[in-house]
Amino acid sequence: MSRSLRHGALAATAIAFSIVSLSACAAGNNAESLQVRPDNAATSVGTVKVQNVNVITQAEPEDEGPSVVSATLFNDGTEAEVLESITLPGTDAQVKLQAARGKGPIEIPAGGQIVLGGKGNATAVIEKGREAAQDGNIQQVVFKLSRTGDVGLGATVVPATGYYKDFGPGTLPEAPAPKPSNTPTPGGSATPETPATPGTEESPAAGTEQQEGTEGAPETGTAGTTG
Repeated sequence: MSRSLRHGALAATAIAFSIVSLSACAAGNNAESLQVRPDNAATSVGTVKVQNVNVITQAEPEDEGPSVVSATLFNDGTEAEVLESITLPGTDAQVKLQAARGKGPIEIPAGGQIVLGGKGNATAVIEKGREAAQDGNIQQVVFKLSRTGDVGLGATVVPATGYYKDFGPGTLPEAPAPKPSNTPTPGGSATPETPATPGTEESPAAGTEQQEGTEGAPETGTAGTTG
């Protein structure tokens, strides 16, 4: 084989090796080609996408208290969706939903999204968090939507530390302070401000004015006799 042919064969081999290497790198960076799921659970049904789903427990294993479901829900449809409920199959735990504004349904507008968990967002609180889920486990979570129906997936159970701290139970809104009562307390100032009743301190003054009018009567009578 001539020198030129050998050089051509080596060049072709190098090009082929480069193409194979690039293909392998592309496959490694493409999670779908390797069927690698993201760190946080995600799924879609119809025009609804549910992403970044986690069950977040108290920060410390010995801490008692509620857990929460964190998630982002997208609505690519042309009509609004209402998140009617969240359930945790295999448990008796109840999930209480609360809109970001404090009352009313959790609505996902058409072409919009909502976030569950975190300051200023809607919340999904698991009352008996420790009984429902344990850190490190995969807990099935089902979102029931008004139009799409049930959307279920397995979510990782994590403590409210690190990145999840701002989405955990520690960020739940506090109950509003009770309004002050209008009932006067004992020993208050209501009694001294009570107006005086007739016939008390003002009565002598009125009597004095009447007596002064009576003393003037004899003078009138005397003037008439003199005339």
